[in-house]
Amino acid sequence: MTPENTPATAPTAVGMTEDEATVEARRIIAEAYRPAPEVPTVHRDDSPLPRYGSTPPVAQPGRPPMSQGATDASVLMLTGGASVSMVGLTAAVVMYVSQTANPVVCAIVFGAPTALVLALARLAKRSQPAPDVHQHYTGPVYQDQRNVHTTTRGVWAKTTNQQ
Repeated sequence: MTPENTPATAPTAVGMTEDEATVEARRIIAEAYRPAPEVPTVHRDDSPLPRYGSTPPVAQPGRPPMSQGATDASVLMLTGGASVSMVGLTAAVVMYVSQTANPVVCAIVFGAPTALVLALARLAKRSQPAPDVHQHYTGPVYQDQRNVHTTTRGVWAKTTNQQ
């Protein structure tokens, strides 16, 4: 039997005749190209939002929430790391290009300014004057300026306050 003289009712590989396969193919094609049903895909809620709610805050992407001191310290560490890497990279390039540079001399030449700048920055930070405290009272005032030293020891925490 050649394909030209194959009868239309001959079974195909899946168990359907040619006519059934043609009808099924047309049904699948028609179903694929039918218009999409009218389903709303957007909903706009114009009701006013509450000023606050019971949902706890969620950490946003980026830097994690931390105190101002921790933020300042992390920025200081990042800039210090960047400056050290730039100095080291410069020293490495100089040693590679000159092919005769002594690593100890390069460490002294490139490390001394960095150490000097860091030392001066620490000195300037510590040399700030103490802030003036201005307290204004009306009426009789009693100021208690005792220091309490607290010690907590033991598996079952026992706190001892000493004046």
